[in-house]
Amino acid sequence: MNHVLETACKIVRKADREHPADSVLRETFKRLRVFNPEETREISNAVFTYFRWRGFLTAEYDTRAQVEEALDFAAQFEGDPYSIADELLRAQTVPEWVAEEVEVSPEWLRTLQRPPNLWLRARRGQGNTLSQKLVNAEPRLLPDAVIYSGTEDLFRTPEFHTGEFELQDVSSQAVGIVCDPKPGETWWDACTGEGGKLLHLSELMENKGLIWASDRAEWRLKHLKRRAARAKAFNYRPVLWNGGAKLPTKTKFDGVLVDAPCSGVGTWQRNPHARWTTTIEDVKELGEIQKQLLAHAAVSIKPGGKLIYAVCTLTKSETTAVAEAFEKQFPEFKPLPVANPLKLDAPASPQIWIWPQDSGGNGMFVAAWRKAG
Repeated sequence: MNHVLETACKIVRKADREHPADSVLRETFKRLRVFNPEETREISNAVFTYFRWRGFLTAEYDTRAQVEEALDFAAQFEGDPYSIADELLRAQTVPEWVAEEVEVSPEWLRTLQRPPNLWLRARRGQGNTLSQKLVNAEPRLLPDAVIYSGTEDLFRTPEFHTGEFELQDVSSQAVGIVCDPKPGETWWDACTGEGGKLLHLSELMENKGLIWASDRAEWRLKHLKRRAARAKAFNYRPVLWNGGAKLPTKTKFDGVLVDAPCSGVGTWQRNPHARWTTTIEDVKELGEIQKQLLAHAAVSIKPGGKLIYAVCTLTKSETTAVAEAFEKQFPEFKPLPVANPLKLDAPASPQIWIWPQDSGGNGMFVAAWRKAG
């Protein structure tokens, strides 16, 4: 146990804005191949627990004492989430600037203090089958969504290697369902990243039609190639795009998904270190980038086509403010009411908020428009 705590403390001390805790963890485990799976989980838990409870810790303590204090807070909270008063949660859980940008509620803050769920997306129509194959797996909320609570290394399972599932948060899965692409259509995933949502779009399109997949980083597109091969997704075309006015193609699309880079406030349950490195200046700067991405992507949409904007954040500057600015600049795009796949009893709306306390996944904002004509 001593070496586990000592390693966790070293990672905590090394983590900063330029070295996110999750990256330091990966680098440490890659460099020091001495930990068994249980120790790896304990170290990761200690590091993330420290950052989850950092605002509550005694400043005069050394790092080890603070990590132990954080683990005590977590144990207390698990036993009784209401043992910590709402006022203390508001003051200690997130930085002060958050209140200017986010609708802060005690329910959201309590969710941030819990370890996140691990979500899988099964092949279409195979959620129940997958949950029966994997131990500690249960279908939940969406037809193909499975929540996993076991400790097995999923990347080593035969089901993973044969493409029977992807690791994808339930809120991200909801974005694909909102897009609702049809077989034979032409879509553009403008900010593909490593391709989680693109693979879902391909599955929903039954591998028919075409998806342009663009990103500014070539290494992400290379990673996508490996993921797509395992998932047997072949109806996509990768291309570099830096987000500028010069588009990667003159093709006109039935639909465009702009899953824009954002502050990631919606992922703070999964990535608690980012609470203490993200600034209000980051949020404002990203809001301007998101407006530019939407404006550049909009010109590529056919009359009658759809534009879907998604961000895993909950700040006003990156959600409603971006949507309002876009509608003023492009009045030919009309708000498109869509159903929230995670809250089917709610009326359809052109803007969907997905909160972690409701979904059990990441926080997400989605806006939808249809081009006139």
